[in-house]
This record gives sequence, structure tokens and C-alpha cells, in this order.
Amino acid sequence: MRRIGVFICHCGSNIAATVDCAKVAEAARGFPGVVYSADYKYMCSEPGQEFIKAAIAQEDLNAIVVASCTPRMHELTFRKTLANGGLNPYLFEMANLREQCSWVHTDKEKATVKAIDLVKMAAAKANKNEELTSSTMPVHKKALVIGAGIAGMQAALDIADAGHQVVLVEREPTIGGKMPMLDKTFPTMDCSACISTPKMVEVAQHPNIELLAYAEVTEVKGFIGSFTVQIRQKAKYVDHDKCTGCGLCETKCPSKVPNEYDLGLGQRACIYKPFAQAVPNKPVIDPLHCRKLVDNKCGLCAKVCPTGAVNYQDAERLFTDTFGAIVMATGYDLYPWEEIYGEYGYGRFPDVITGLQFERMVNASGPTGGKLKRPSDGQEPKSVVFIKCVGSREPAKAKGYCSRACCMYTAKHAHQVLDKIPDAAVYVFYMDVRAAGKAYDEFYEATLKDGAVYLRGRVSKIYQEGSKLIVKGEDSLLGRPVQVTADLVVLATAMIPSQGSRELAQTVGFLPDLDGWYQEAHPKLRPVETPTAGVFLAGACQGPKDIPDTVAQAGAAAAKVCGLLSKSQLETNPMTARSNPAICSGCGLCVAVCPYKAIQLISLADRDRYGKRINRTVADVNHGLCQGCGACTVTCRSGAIDLQGFKNNQILEEVDALWR
Repeated sequence: MRRIGVFICHCGSNIAATVDCAKVAEAARGFPGVVYSADYKYMCSEPGQEFIKAAIAQEDLNAIVVASCTPRMHELTFRKTLANGGLNPYLFEMANLREQCSWVHTDKEKATVKAIDLVKMAAAKANKNEELTSSTMPVHKKALVIGAGIAGMQAALDIADAGHQVVLVEREPTIGGKMPMLDKTFPTMDCSACISTPKMVEVAQHPNIELLAYAEVTEVKGFIGSFTVQIRQKAKYVDHDKCTGCGLCETKCPSKVPNEYDLGLGQRACIYKPFAQAVPNKPVIDPLHCRKLVDNKCGLCAKVCPTGAVNYQDAERLFTDTFGAIVMATGYDLYPWEEIYGEYGYGRFPDVITGLQFERMVNASGPTGGKLKRPSDGQEPKSVVFIKCVGSREPAKAKGYCSRACCMYTAKHAHQVLDKIPDAAVYVFYMDVRAAGKAYDEFYEATLKDGAVYLRGRVSKIYQEGSKLIVKGEDSLLGRPVQVTADLVVLATAMIPSQGSRELAQTVGFLPDLDGWYQEAHPKLRPVETPTAGVFLAGACQGPKDIPDTVAQAGAAAAKVCGLLSKSQLETNPMTARSNPAICSGCGLCVAVCPYKAIQLISLADRDRYGKRINRTVADVNHGLCQGCGACTVTCRSGAIDLQGFKNNQILEEVDALWR
């Protein structure tokens, strides 16, 4: 029989304001197996934990129940307390009196009755808890970083600088992401390429980083410490070992297509580098438009290449490697406003552009050489309208969240227009101005002093009259409609998860949130971790961020990876599913329902009642992958799978306790 100690936490006033904690502690003394019960103001504090350890020794306790806040926050804390007190940490049970009781009730008397029931159930389960033992597994001291924007580069460099090997995978022909596409960064107005391209070179030259550009992750198996990853290297049709990056092939290619890097504002050859400072600084061939690959004509680039690097027979390659940790740094895309905001005239009015197109236009390495020009006629615009929140904060039409960076990059754009064209008229239609970062509000105020006119209201329609755009909206502060004549309209489009990020998350083994952003394990306490152990988040793949926040989170993810890779062995969680092959029917329903890909069907040699050997298919659980969610246990028709720490008899004991 267990000798159970029950400890009721006041959690300051979080629990005590709605629950009579002393009364709950008194009631717990009468529960089966409970030999000691007490209440304390902050049980998770150091004095509270010392209180528990002292009671274990003095009262000879061999099981503990703590009734406090969510197990998600402090279950590990109290397990360590038990271990320090000489008990098996899994002889611990936690009752949630905060989220499940005090925070959802106002009647103190009824809440106290409910709290007593919750503690009674926890004590009943504590009577059935078993000693569980952790095992260990090796750690492969190599990290994979998926995505080589500023977040991925920073994470890779930090991990590599700590002495660990890193493989950095980027699906585009160059690393750098969207940061080199920008002209300036707010609020300091630093040259974006000037601070990002040296970091790109540092990544390429680092001895501990293996760079795989123009490649994608196609399969991930395994678990924390030992992920087996399949990577697909796309066909470049250029041998980068032979290529010197001279650029002669690009100048001779006769076929031109819209340049994705300039968002269609310029053109590129079919054999190309995305931009002049690309890393790797060697070209690839576009197989969708190259005349040699499509029609078996031309071939001029191979003829002029002085090193014979062009290889039209190149093919994609698959290879596999093993990693101890994975960092997701897949970045963001921009909201496809043209699909929703037809009233803004996309496709009909070339002078309606996005903020990122504006960046390419004012960038010295962009299609206009840094000159601000109307796409329609190449003339300098004298009146520019900026429209914020295009796709953001519109839950009925687009996305309900704020994209965070739009207010500031719009203020930056307005400043740049007034700097390049001093006599220009600049109007900004906005809902609110959110400038919460360091020196952000001062930058916004400076833009107002420069002469930008902010109009609080939505734009309802844009149409063309001659060579001008007519922007119709409202000024909600004055309560009247507004009509502005513009030469150029710039839309601050929302950030959305990058294309293919949802499928990649499923490949790696976790799920994104409802908007498609990668879900962290805990929004406050574990913001760079995912529910899948060993997989970490960096940058805008988790949600909209500006560059400083992105770099900071990349460093945090790298620190987590370094902490993991610094260990030679990892302790496993014993609270995982166990399959009983004696009664498993091999139906495979558990395999399909497992979100962590922790279960597979294997063949077992068995004997029938006549002694003849037969092969049976049964479920086998990989305890390194299993996260103890319990989905398989409720799916199993034959009851062959049980979850350690949450066995059927333990759960039923809790239910029965309510009726005693």
C-alpha cells in the first residue's frame, strides 16, 4: 500500500482566491493511502520543494500528490523534487487546481468541492502508479538546419562556432533568403545587403558547415539524437566543381524570362545566378525555360563555357545523413493579395505593386538601379500611396493576425520616397500604427516630420484615369471619404508561411497551427522548441517577425541545439506506449493514427496450436519517437497497447474514486 503525501498549493491568489486550500488539504487526509496532507502558498518555490522533501523523510512517504497549476508547467519540477528526496520520480501525481478549477469558477464553495474531487482522483491514481525507469540513447553530434535565410544562417553559424558539424539545406539556388532583396533596414537604415552578404560568405567558408543549396529535405525518420534524413539535390545542369562563376554563359544566353528575385520587375537568362552576390556564386539552368532542355535546341552556354561545366545530362540525386538535432528556419512568403483584393486592380494596373517589389526597385542592385520609377512608363512618381494591412488583421477576408513588420517597413518606404524625391506627395492609409521595437516609434515620428501624410482608414477601390491611379478610401478620424490621385500604389502585404512549409512539418514530424505557422512547444517557456523532441524553430517560420527578433530566436535555437549536442547520451521518457504482441491483431490502426510516426508493423515468428511456425504481424513502438500522447491506446481495438503512467487500471481507478 502506498504512503501518499498530498500538498495543496495556493499559487499566490490564483488558486486560493477561489478554492479553500486548507479545507481541501483537510479532506485529503481521509483519502485511501493518504498519510500526510498540507497546504502551502507557493509549492513550486524552493521552500515549497524543501517542504516536500522534508515530509518524504519524516513521514516515510512513497508517493506524492501535488495539487497546483498545470502539469505542463511544473510536473518536471516536482519529479526532480521526488528524485532529490530519494523517490522514483514517476511515483508522482499532479492535480490541476488552477486551469481546471479556480480559473473557471467564481463560486468558492463549489470550486472547493470540485478541487476535493480532483485531489481524490489524483490520490487514487497515485495508489496505482508504478516505478518507471528511463533508458539512454546516443546523440549523433551533427545538426541539420532547413532554410538558409538570415535565421538559418545565424543558427548554423552559432552551432558551427560551438564546434559542431552543421548541414545547411536551402531549396533556392542561393542562400540569404529575403534579407538581401531589401534595400535598407529600419530603424537604422543600414544597407541590407551590406550586412547580410558578408554573413552569407561566412557560412560558405565555415569549416564546420556543409552548404547544400538548391536542395530539399524529402524524408525524416528517427528521433531526438538520431534523425535519419533523406535530402534531394536538384539538378543544376552546371558542375559547380568545374564552374569558376565567370558569368560568360549568362551574358550569351539568348532566352530571357521574368526574374523571380526581382518579383517580375526585371528579366534574367535561363542560365543564371539569382543576384550578383549570390552564394554559391555559380549559376544553375532553369529546366522549364532552357531551349536546350525543352526543345533540344540552342546549347550556346555549353559552347562558350571555358571550363566545360555545363552538363545537360545532370540529374537530381538522393542521399541520406544522420543528425542529432534539426532546426526549422523556412521563413515566410507574402500574402497573394491578387486572389482576394480584386478592387486594387492587380494585373490591370502595373503601377500597383507590393512592398517587396518596392524594395527591389529602390535597391541599387535591383532592376532599375535604385531609381524609383513607375513600372508602366518608367517615369518618376510624384505622388505615392501606401496601403497597410493588405491581408493582415482581416479575419473575414484574409488573415486575422498582425504581420508585425508592415508598419515599420511602410514608414521606411515613405521615408525613402521623400528622400529620393523631395517634392513627392506621400500618403499612408492605415488601421493603426504599431511601432513597439527599440527606436521604432522615433523612426515613425521622423517619417511624419519628413512630410508623410497618414490617413486612418481603409481603401475601398483603386481605378485608373488616364495615366493616374485614383485611390478611394476614408479618413475615419475626420469621418469623411478621401480620394487621392497617385502615380504609384504600394501594398504592405501580410506575411504568410512559406510555400510547402506545412508539408515539410508533416515530413519532419510535427503539426503547424491553424494559420500554418510552426507551433512551439510552449509559447512562453519553450518558444523555440516543437512538440517533437530535437526539432527547434528559428525565425519567421514560427510567425511574423522582423530581422532583430529573427536573429535573436535563431541564436536561442542554436543554444538549444548546442546543449543537446554537448551530451553523449540522452535520457528517454519512460511514459511511452507499450505493445503486447500476444494480443496484437496487426490491424495497423495505431500506425495510421500516430502523429509522431513512432509505430510500425513488424513480423514475428510464432507457433499455432499444432506447433507449426507462422509469421504474425504486430505493432512495434519506437520509444525514442513516442511522445506519450495516447492516441494509439484509444484506437487499438484489441487493447494491445497501453501507455506507461496512464494504464487503463490507473485511469479507471481515478474514475471509480469519484463514486466512492
